[in-house]
Amino acid sequence: MSHDALSDVLRSVRLRSAVFYYVSCGDHWAAEAPGAKEIAQAVMPGTEHVIEYHVITKGECWAAVVGEPPLKIRQGDTIMLPHGDAHVISSAAGLRAKVDISWLQEMKLNRRPFCITYQGLNGPQVMGPKGADIESADSFQTSLVCGFIGCDTRPFNPLIATLPRLLHLPASGNSAFSEQFIKLAATESARRSPGGEALLERMSEMLFVDAVRQYVDTLPESSKGWLAGLRDRCVGRALALLHERPAAQWNIDELSKQVGLSRSALHERFVEFIGLPPVQYLTNWRMQLASRLLRDTQSSVASIALEVGYDSEPSFARAFKRLVGMPPATWRRAQARKASNINSV
Repeated sequence: MSHDALSDVLRSVRLRSAVFYYVSCGDHWAAEAPGAKEIAQAVMPGTEHVIEYHVITKGECWAAVVGEPPLKIRQGDTIMLPHGDAHVISSAAGLRAKVDISWLQEMKLNRRPFCITYQGLNGPQVMGPKGADIESADSFQTSLVCGFIGCDTRPFNPLIATLPRLLHLPASGNSAFSEQFIKLAATESARRSPGGEALLERMSEMLFVDAVRQYVDTLPESSKGWLAGLRDRCVGRALALLHERPAAQWNIDELSKQVGLSRSALHERFVEFIGLPPVQYLTNWRMQLASRLLRDTQSSVASIALEVGYDSEPSFARAFKRLVGMPPATWRRAQARKASNINSV
């Protein structure tokens, strides 16, 4: 069985979920969200990259990345903003609204889950957990469950760049997991059992993984990029080998022999899909693995260098600094300070 490179990346980039919330909408309405970079630290302090998602639990509406054509979404559909773009959700195509993020106050107060209502074009009204019940919002035509998923983009995350700006998963193509998430979100909002919030946060992370898997299944045969490369027989095999044994002393000769393709053909095909030569990809992936070890373990820089495939600490430090911009020991201290500041808030 081929090594699962997608699972490797998802584990390494620290996929994690923030608070989810409910949105109920009626009449002629529009809700406009800023780019994720503008609210990331309020939503998920210390997180490098934030992805917002919306699951339509009732009715239908329109969604669009600001400046792009709108897309109609219906009950059971899921949309995600992998690149954190500013976007609009509205009752009719082309509607815009003033950006209003007053609901961030609920997050600061740690009152979750909360509910936002849009009735007409008067802007959002926010209710705390006692008012957050999407099952009781019968007077509204449209209801959504929304949330944020965080991940690391540095030193190396090959997944995010290969996803579309607006990832749409229609209800007709939903997996059994997506369907269960929608049902559970409605049930937990009404029940509010102990642990329900944590359950839905973990399920939000799984929702993202499931969305990526569904997206891969829908990619046209002519697609390029990291996800398309996973499906390609030769490039996928090369990626699986590099992820399975990242510390091995790979070179293009050995890799081409294992894949069953000539050196030049493998190099050309790999670059066509991934945008990097195989050896450069391996270097970047080793730095991603090293960053996790630097942040999450007490291992010495020298031992981490050996673990990710470097014979000496200086050669590893040079490679790390080229990609990250600072030596590994300096980066480790910076990450520790960041974590300490977040925990002290």
